[in-house]
Amino acid sequence: MDKIIDIPCVILAGGKSSRMGEDKSLMLFDNNISMIEYQYNKLSKLFKNVYISSKINKFDFIDKSQIILDNQNISSPMIALKTILDTLNEEKVFIITVDMPLIQLDTIIKITDLSLKNNYNITIAKETNGNIHNLCGVFSKNIITTIDNLLKNNIHKIKKLKHSIKNYKEITFDTNVQFSNINTKNDFINAKKLSN
Repeated sequence: MDKIIDIPCVILAGGKSSRMGEDKSLMLFDNNISMIEYQYNKLSKLFKNVYISSKINKFDFIDKSQIILDNQNISSPMIALKTILDTLNEEKVFIITVDMPLIQLDTIIKITDLSLKNNYNITIAKETNGNIHNLCGVFSKNIITTIDNLLKNNIHKIKKLKHSIKNYKEITFDTNVQFSNINTKNDFINAKKLSN
């Protein structure tokens, strides 16, 4: 694929993996590489710059300058998002979780293209079955003040953030395995089969 997306991409890999029972980002997924490295390699085909958001630097395949450390005690997607937007200078960033490795590159292109064309503040994926993927989309730097206000009130849900801003868009895609989140061992086994 020859399309390079000009905004940065950040893979969220700082979660607790509590349902998995071990750090899913480091589990061997495809061709004997970890799920995070698989996701990184895949997204590097599209984006000029790919970063990883994590609580600690636990990755040996990339330079430490590509790790965005979220050093807060609480595990929160909102805090991770704030740290990312505070750290990167770009106006927009594509964010995706490590546990969505089956995402199709064409889907990402559609999300980013529509976001940039229409200058949405948040643009995320939604399935025809109604499932919304709050951490698969483009986020704009100008929502930082809203994030700060929500965090002051101990609100950590991206759903609340979406409803607190203007110019927010959900892009609907057919319900498909590409949106499967890997949370359990069975999810992991099925995703490995589908990736092959």
